[in-house]
Amino acid sequence: MSIDVRPFQPFDLPGMYRVCLRTGDSGRDATGLYGDPDLLPHIYAGPYPAADPGLTFVAADARGVLGYVVATADSHAFDGWLEEHWWPALRLRYPHAPAAEPGDGTRDRQCVEAIHRPGPPEPKALYERYPAHLHIDILPRGQGAGLGRRLMDALLTALRERGVPGLHLGVGAGNPGAHAFYLRLGFTEAERQEWGSVMVMDLTRRVGSAPGPGPGWARRPAARVRPAFPAR
Repeated sequence: MSIDVRPFQPFDLPGMYRVCLRTGDSGRDATGLYGDPDLLPHIYAGPYPAADPGLTFVAADARGVLGYVVATADSHAFDGWLEEHWWPALRLRYPHAPAAEPGDGTRDRQCVEAIHRPGPPEPKALYERYPAHLHIDILPRGQGAGLGRRLMDALLTALRERGVPGLHLGVGAGNPGAHAFYLRLGFTEAERQEWGSVMVMDLTRRVGSAPGPGPGWARRPAARVRPAFPAR
């Protein structure tokens, strides 16, 4: 079956939302973890093509979207865009989360909390060298066919054409496969925390020639690094 990797089109968004949910538990199906199936995609999928569609690429076959990569070239500017254009409507749609967990095993409360309190920006040292960040997600039926590399190649080309100097992401500790995938692509591990790893790529250098993040990086705690799909 032929699988196309192409730039995002508006009609791809429902398929992207489905992929996001079905891989939202560290690459596993998270459908049973959310009472509202749109909550997780509202955070990790929807805003990126709305803010900058030129940095979203999808993989699709005859059955529809089976994978995508989304990114922003400037994480701090993206945070400002979210506050002005994305979060206000969602905060009206989803009242602030209750103080206690509902006890039903769902994670809706965590997402609502993230919508109302996104958290502090990335550390200055991380942002200055690696201002872009991404999320990538592929359904099981599309894995093992080289789609991850094809999607990443499309994104990295677009970022380099814009002169973006570097890229960062977070990989959850429960997703060693994703960690290995990023290492093969040329990312390096800048920092390891209890939740997982901060990984970076210098886009001004060829793969294999980039130096490490430098002495003392691991002693600078990351205030927030967004885990990349499928490592949530």
